[in-house]
Amino acid sequence: MPRTRSAPERVLEIFIFASRWILAPFYVGLVLALCGLLIVFTRETFEEMRHILEMRAEDAILMALSLIDLSLAGNLVLLVTFSGYENFVSKMESARRSDRPDWMGTVDFSGLKLKVIASIVAISAIALLRTFMQLAEPGSILDPNKIGWMIGLHLTFVISGVLLASMDWIASRVLPHHTSGED
Repeated sequence: MPRTRSAPERVLEIFIFASRWILAPFYVGLVLALCGLLIVFTRETFEEMRHILEMRAEDAILMALSLIDLSLAGNLVLLVTFSGYENFVSKMESARRSDRPDWMGTVDFSGLKLKVIASIVAISAIALLRTFMQLAEPGSILDPNKIGWMIGLHLTFVISGVLLASMDWIASRVLPHHTSGED
């Protein structure tokens, strides 16, 4: 039998539940960050396209990697914005149209963590690949300490992702200790 809550307890619960709206400005800030990424992406594209006819293959690959890097960052910001808002603030009623992405409303906090770390690993891998491609440049001198740190950080991201995925897999296999609906 459900217990009755006192008036102060109900008011406190309403107040605490309404506090989720404090997160809304964070998601507005992420939308502004996405706009900033679009501006940088557009500027980079126009700057690189001015030199496209004199680019070597390696330069074109580096240009594409830079644009992919910005695109992955934009995807990550959008994913965190949509998923975070829907998981922690409110469902997006305006997104019930046919163009609503399939993953919206299905990415829980656990899935969001894995997608974020996967994006970070991909961004890190692209930065590392860009650095290695610069080694092929004639007369290029790269700091071995910088390359070592980049490799170490990338491996840290990869290991963190594997550990997070493993923890989520283990947690999904554990039976809940409390299955009755009582308090």
